[in-house]
Amino acid sequence: MRELDKLASHLGELIREAEEQNLSLEKVPSWLRGWKSPWRGKLKGGELISKGEEELYNLGIRIRLRFSELFDEEYHPDVYPIKATQVPRASASAVAFGMGFLSEKGGLGPAQHQSFTVTSEIPASDIILRFHDCCGNYKDFKKKQEPAVDKLKEPVLDEITTALVSRYGLKFTRQDTATLWFLCKQEASVLDITDRACGLFSPSEVVLLEWADDLELFILKGYGNSINYRMGVPLLEDVVQSMEQAIKANEEKHPPGSYEKARLRFAHAETVVPFTCLLGLFLEGSEFQKIQREEPLELPPKPPQSRNWRGSTVAPFAGNNMLILHSCPENSKSKYFVQVLHNEQPVPMTGCNGSDFCPFEEFKEKIVAPHLKHDYDSVCTAKLEEPEQKPVSNKLSQLFRCLLSLQNDDTQSTGG
Repeated sequence: MRELDKLASHLGELIREAEEQNLSLEKVPSWLRGWKSPWRGKLKGGELISKGEEELYNLGIRIRLRFSELFDEEYHPDVYPIKATQVPRASASAVAFGMGFLSEKGGLGPAQHQSFTVTSEIPASDIILRFHDCCGNYKDFKKKQEPAVDKLKEPVLDEITTALVSRYGLKFTRQDTATLWFLCKQEASVLDITDRACGLFSPSEVVLLEWADDLELFILKGYGNSINYRMGVPLLEDVVQSMEQAIKANEEKHPPGSYEKARLRFAHAETVVPFTCLLGLFLEGSEFQKIQREEPLELPPKPPQSRNWRGSTVAPFAGNNMLILHSCPENSKSKYFVQVLHNEQPVPMTGCNGSDFCPFEEFKEKIVAPHLKHDYDSVCTAKLEEPEQKPVSNKLSQLFRCLLSLQNDDTQSTGG
């Protein structure tokens, strides 16, 4: 919000400067003159907005309907635990989801709401949903890489800044371009406005800016370095353990209501993206073997080349991963299978021969086990001795980002 207030001030300066020099303003969009941030005067941010509430509420309804046999029992927090981080918008996401998930299941008010429980861990010790905030080595890595990532994006921003200056006759800076792109994304996603800040950029420029964002996500949260996802191993272990408990309850024929049937988690992009990488999603060919050997992957290729890694797909608002455990007693080879859904759609697992439906034992052997050679402490607190690598900015210059667990389904829903 402060950045947008600064942008408004600087745009005013640019307009006044052009007027003082008697330059034509015919090419300047009328909305730019006197523009003020839609959030000016707002002192606090970071909360879940109404659009996020609606997304999470409707997601809860869809999940209940889609997996009706899992959610056919009376609500109890031990059967359907709901967990969130202590960040307000994450816990608010859990509440919005729960209101949809349990709609018309209770007796509160005309809408028949059901009260429910949301639990959370202390942030400093939450290594399952907020592992990125507890991992010292990751925070050191991110701090060191952020300047290099900014350097990576400079050629794109400079190229587009030159085009904007020529197109509109105002002396935009690189920072102006970056902030206008930020404004474009906020207007489009929050306000449904696409003809103002977004309209300043050509379609090809939008494609380049999206790619630059994807690079940042890839390097700082995704496959760009193994620590990004290795620190998420406690979450992966917890998911597998809960699946094993569900299998045990099924095999021993525990009575309904005595065991957990779904685990619903709500956290952040910094949770969903590493977890997505642990599963090996959005990879091609030999890339899966590379991440299991903890080798860095090539950066997402520059447009117009195609790429699998897109932030808008990997971690959109209310993005989610679901791992569903299926019982298939008639199958002679495996009685239990894990299905992976990403943003509610089946997604192939490279580690399971490109299938979204994987025998449970094979899932543990091929996808989970290779990550378990490191525990959280060794990844996050021990001094890491890594081979010297070329700075990431050098690589780019050559080219020149809820977990909802259903019977162990993990879904992250930031809602914002």
